[in-house]
Amino acid sequence: MYPPVGPVLIEIGPLSLRWYGVLMVTAFIVAAAIAARYVERKGQSSSNVWDGLLWVLIGAVIGARLYYVFIQSPRGPNGIERYLANPLEILNVMGGGLHIFGGFIGGAIALWLYTRRRNLPAAIYLDGAALGMPLGQAIARLGNFINQELYGPPTTLPWGLRIDPPHRIPPFDDLTRYPESTRFHPLFLYEAIWNLAGFALLNYAARRFEKQLRDGDLILMYAIWYPLGRFFLEFLRTDSWFFPGTPFNVVHLLSVLVIVGAAALLVLRHRAPAKVASAQA
Repeated sequence: MYPPVGPVLIEIGPLSLRWYGVLMVTAFIVAAAIAARYVERKGQSSSNVWDGLLWVLIGAVIGARLYYVFIQSPRGPNGIERYLANPLEILNVMGGGLHIFGGFIGGAIALWLYTRRRNLPAAIYLDGAALGMPLGQAIARLGNFINQELYGPPTTLPWGLRIDPPHRIPPFDDLTRYPESTRFHPLFLYEAIWNLAGFALLNYAARRFEKQLRDGDLILMYAIWYPLGRFFLEFLRTDSWFFPGTPFNVVHLLSVLVIVGAAALLVLRHRAPAKVASAQA
């Protein structure tokens, strides 16, 4: 398996339009369209989703960047120390370095602030986001394929991904040990498949159990599904900082906390009276 195109879609002089950016924008629009349809079914105006999209986009980018810089970036002069020595480098998003967990946090905060300002029911809009995000994530992961990133260790499986030497990270950039014929686990593909399965599952649940579900349930179900898949995929990561002497990293820890918290809240709010559950949402 090999990327069919380069990372640049169009280049005019010093300006370039990259596939990654196009796919990210497409992912946000698709997710927003799905959320807009859902909130309309709940008696809300779909225009509220489109009006709040810029809020969520800005919040997600800020959160994704800050998470990468202060948590995900490697320790040492090529990671966090570089950003601390040159704070303006934090703003260089085009130089690479975004993390989806930070994007979730920043985007959720932005959406909550937007609904508070517009006096909208936050739980309904968060549920709408939960239905659209998995498909949007699957679309965005195609950008990782084109950029030859988010790959795992070497594999002999038939769907192994070829990575050009300039895109390899240590120790896989040693062509003596890992020649150009080496193939790697396509982690982006594994996550995209998990996201597509989550998209189908959540949308089925939203229709099939519409009368049983309470506002805020779908976002909690998403907060269980996505981190569950991410927890296991993190064991194949080759570009993360792991706790010394362990196969675990920060994402493992966060995933467990989110899964346990979301599952507990989902159970508790269905044991509580409807008015209490609505207040918790």
